[in-house]
Amino acid sequence: MELTTISQVSRMFGVSTRMLRHYEQLGLLPSLKKDEYAYRAYDERSIARLQQIIVLRKLRIPLKQIGAIFAGADSALETALEVFMQNVKEIEGEITALSTMRTILNSFIDELRRASGISLKTVLLSDKAMVSALNSLSLTKINFKEQRSMDDLNKASAALQKLRIVRIVQLPPFTVASYHFVGKDPEATVGDVVAKIIKDIKLYEIKPDARMFGFNRPNPSPDREHHGYEDWVTIPDDMDVPAPLVKKRFPGGLYAVHAIKFGDFHEWGDLAKWVQGSDKYEPNYPPEGEEIMNGGLEEHLNWVYANHLGWPEEWLDGCMDLYLPVKLKKA
Repeated sequence: MELTTISQVSRMFGVSTRMLRHYEQLGLLPSLKKDEYAYRAYDERSIARLQQIIVLRKLRIPLKQIGAIFAGADSALETALEVFMQNVKEIEGEITALSTMRTILNSFIDELRRASGISLKTVLLSDKAMVSALNSLSLTKINFKEQRSMDDLNKASAALQKLRIVRIVQLPPFTVASYHFVGKDPEATVGDVVAKIIKDIKLYEIKPDARMFGFNRPNPSPDREHHGYEDWVTIPDDMDVPAPLVKKRFPGGLYAVHAIKFGDFHEWGDLAKWVQGSDKYEPNYPPEGEEIMNGGLEEHLNWVYANHLGWPEEWLDGCMDLYLPVKLKKA
């Protein structure tokens, strides 16, 4: 049986190794561990499953619904039909809303062309029905246009991934308890160690506003067997931390911030493109570059609070903020 390593699969499909491990943790993508491989490997069946996942994700099917399709061995077709119908219904609502927006915008264009001397405010408020229609719109997504080929699907998926909301945030200086690990599944290893310690010391009771950040150190690379991950948890400045945690001082800085669902790490690339295309901000990457993820941070929202209360991971709904360091462009 021919096996493909996790690094090879990552390069073949343009999916991060972290994403592949996340799919496995959710029970979506089985992997194999053979004596001759020091890390995960995939057979033809797993690769076929990954292709299915990629197509469904590009169709904007949530991972939870993908899991339901794969889990329904005896009713997979019925489950898939139900999931697809539900998503079509949502898309139809988006198409209707965007069609309304297009009609209104075209009306504005026609009105402005007919009466170039009329102020824009007059045009916008001239039709009460139009204003009412605008107020009734509640859009949170972009519609997925009908596509038939994989090439068209890829193009449509890329178009839909353009970031619509990026915040600019000034992080203040703060003190952190840090833990770093390089090896197999570094994110999980680091998270487990930090979670246990902050629960043991009752950090939430000491610092209710404590926050948790993480970043690759170093980044995954074909040149190395394992990458690393480092977690930071904010603590009071005068607090001593137990081993193996290390106390550090973060100087603060300006960041472009984008919210994602856990697992959508491909949006790091979208955030970088947003910064590179900005007319106001530019990257402010540290000299270490890729070794510390270009200074990027991943904030696991509500993580300290949820750990204190013993929440199951799924209660957090997998929300994260991605932080990329920026600075103002010189005039």
